[in-house]
Amino acid sequence: MLKPGLPKLIATDLDGTLVRSDDTVSDYTHEVLQRVRNAGIRIVAATGRGPRLTSLTRNDIRVADYLVLAQGGWVLDQAEARYLRQSRLPGPMLGQVLGALESVVGPLSVMFEALEHDDSPLWGDYDPTWRYPVTVEARTRDECLTGDVIKAFARSFELGVDDLLAVARRVVPPDVATVTQAGLDYLEICPADVDKGTGLAVVAEAVGVDPADVLVFGDMPNDLPMFGWAGWGRVAVANAHPELLAVADTVTLTNDEDGVAVFLDQLLSRR
Repeated sequence: MLKPGLPKLIATDLDGTLVRSDDTVSDYTHEVLQRVRNAGIRIVAATGRGPRLTSLTRNDIRVADYLVLAQGGWVLDQAEARYLRQSRLPGPMLGQVLGALESVVGPLSVMFEALEHDDSPLWGDYDPTWRYPVTVEARTRDECLTGDVIKAFARSFELGVDDLLAVARRVVPPDVATVTQAGLDYLEICPADVDKGTGLAVVAEAVGVDPADVLVFGDMPNDLPMFGWAGWGRVAVANAHPELLAVADTVTLTNDEDGVAVFLDQLLSRR
């Protein structure tokens, strides 16, 4: 249930939630977010995008105080221009995770995100199903696993992503790695204890905000941890995954209808 008054902090997912299907953010959404910020409410982007997409993220949510990136593994304080969290998954441990998965589901197509500078390439197996422009540097899996990585993307040739995630939830211990999916038809494998909830907790501690005063918006299973963490309200867009719709306090319009901005506009108007 949504709490009365106004939250002290708002966190929103980007792709599929704030960002429309044509990969744009409307002028209306930017204007509403600016009014939210002018009202003294902190704004956080909570996204699966890694630090290699920091410039794109800043463009899509221009007034964000913090960026929670890479499913919560990297947390950037924009005002101080410094990271409060930088998590990586050891290559050998990731290799064990992939081996355990492939023993159940068969071969996987895997891409690795290891570099954090803007527009850096992914490593591994280029997959034509990837919907965004990307440079993939061809490397063998063994080469990719020699060091630590930010996260990995894995696609099954046989199973849909929801079914693959269900298997991963069974066979990957949470103290080894975190598994989720963000709507790209890929399982995402991140370091243990990395999710949007733990990423937002880093921000909340830094600014002295209680989770009970945080409002969150999302659309996919990778948003479930922050929906479980935030206490002021959990809002799903109408195009959200069934798992998220099942735990949302309320549902706003779709991302293509600027659902987040419409909800916030109405919230400011009522208060």
